[in-house]
Amino acid sequence: MKHASLSPADLHAVYLFAGLDDEQLQAMLETAYSIELAPREVLFEAGQPAKHFYLLRSGQIKLFALSDTGDEKVVEIIYPGETFAEAITFMTQHNYPVSAEAITASEVISFDMGVFRRLLEDSRETCMRLMADMSRRLRQRIAEINNLTLHNATYRLVVYLLEQIPPGVVELPEIHLGTPKSVIASRLSIQPETFSRILAKLARQGLIRVHQNNITLLDVEGLRSLL
Repeated sequence: MKHASLSPADLHAVYLFAGLDDEQLQAMLETAYSIELAPREVLFEAGQPAKHFYLLRSGQIKLFALSDTGDEKVVEIIYPGETFAEAITFMTQHNYPVSAEAITASEVISFDMGVFRRLLEDSRETCMRLMADMSRRLRQRIAEINNLTLHNATYRLVVYLLEQIPPGVVELPEIHLGTPKSVIASRLSIQPETFSRILAKLARQGLIRVHQNNITLLDVEGLRSLL
């Protein structure tokens, strides 16, 4: 672990820090440390005391929980530029509710929860700006929950694939997903055998191509028409 090479501008681009002023950003930069993770290396486990939240700089991280029988349920897949575990800052119990593990070689930046909380406690204006940003994210989460509970497995998978298209891209013949299919299936609450059948059906229709853990989108408009 080493001190992270970040600038105030780097932090300001992240929703969690967008409402901080220059002095507050500098205070957070002083707590920022870089952690390198190998594939399948665990960052933290459910139940451990939580003193830090994280920003993913490169790679992929999965947040998951284990059932009483040992079955793994992927709660979220974290991509570069996204933060995670920050919500614990506002909880009375400061323990990680889920575990975090690197899917691929990853770099995460850790931040001190205590410092962040003190900054918010000292500035009502900063709190209000952060609440507005978090409210927007909450609406996105509600839409995601509706997608997982109200729609069938094919719909959920197609929505996930389309969400991988970068913003602003108009023509994109191919998208390669580096996330293992088993992780995606768990994230979408789809049984592995059902997930495989859906992929095979979409491939037969000429909409995607599947090669090992990569899924290539061949016909974006055709996928959108399924929705």
